[in-house]
Amino acid sequence: MNKYEIHIKSAILVVAISLFIYSFTNRKYGAAPVTGKTQVELEGTISISGAFALYPLAVKWGEEFRKLHPKVKFDISAGGAGKGISDALGGLVDLGAVSRDIYPEETRKGAFSFAVTKDAVVPTVNAANPNIKEILTKGLKKDAFSNIYATGLYKNWKQAGYSISAPIHVYTRSDASGAGETWAKYFGRKQEDLNGIGVYGDPGLLQAVRKDPTAIGYNNIAYTYDPKTKKQLAGIAILPIDVNANGKIDADENFYDSLDELVKAIGSGKYPSPPARDLYFVSKNKPQKKIVSEFLKWVLTEGQQYVGAAGYIGLPQEKLENELKRLQTGV
Repeated sequence: MNKYEIHIKSAILVVAISLFIYSFTNRKYGAAPVTGKTQVELEGTISISGAFALYPLAVKWGEEFRKLHPKVKFDISAGGAGKGISDALGGLVDLGAVSRDIYPEETRKGAFSFAVTKDAVVPTVNAANPNIKEILTKGLKKDAFSNIYATGLYKNWKQAGYSISAPIHVYTRSDASGAGETWAKYFGRKQEDLNGIGVYGDPGLLQAVRKDPTAIGYNNIAYTYDPKTKKQLAGIAILPIDVNANGKIDADENFYDSLDELVKAIGSGKYPSPPARDLYFVSKNKPQKKIVSEFLKWVLTEGQQYVGAAGYIGLPQEKLENELKRLQTGV
């Protein structure tokens, strides 16, 4: 045997040993065999419409999901919870964003909902209200809100328990909104029972209160705080809720100074529910499009890491796991 043949046989032996070790290692540690095929990338458009409350987080989720799947596009719009569920049931969008409980009649029509996060509605006043100091130290009891918004018994701020008798200008949502429904539910009413000047959308209602010194309104918390400073927006002030109805805002009721404080209070249950509530994505029956199912799966798992930073409240892990099971089983 010459030197050339020895080198050839040695090379073959080395390759054979290497292949044996590679094969043995893969079997031992469960490594997937190389097939030459790559995972199919998600591609297409996911359309979402609905609640102003969920809109900022839905946009954030869309941005982060696209970083993982660049071929997926999002068409996201806000128009109120009523529009969201109507669009979803009508097949106009893949997902409706809804910021209230799903009605039984909507479920019968095929509404399939997934709780994805939590936030709250807060009452707002103009920061230049003549009673602002008292408002912030006394707050308002549940029955006082009802007498302003539902019965109409309180027409000025003195009747509501403050020193200066300025008229109360009441503002509410003109669109079918989860915020309006949830705020009304706090004192045992429905959105259609609320008095006031109707204004479209969260931004519109916020601006109406900002422009009127004796106004009262309500907003989802994502629209009352600056997303960078986490402080209340200039021109408005959150009207504290006197939860224990003792005529003053105690230390454990005083959690509105920053968004982080309020989020913590909502998560711990110190802020009442309602007006705190779960937020939902709703589809017409179980989602059939793969990109929609994969997006929802991501939202309920990896996507939860963006909830807190965006000013929302995470759901309990058990609830998230239950929503995942429903996504898989369709039940």
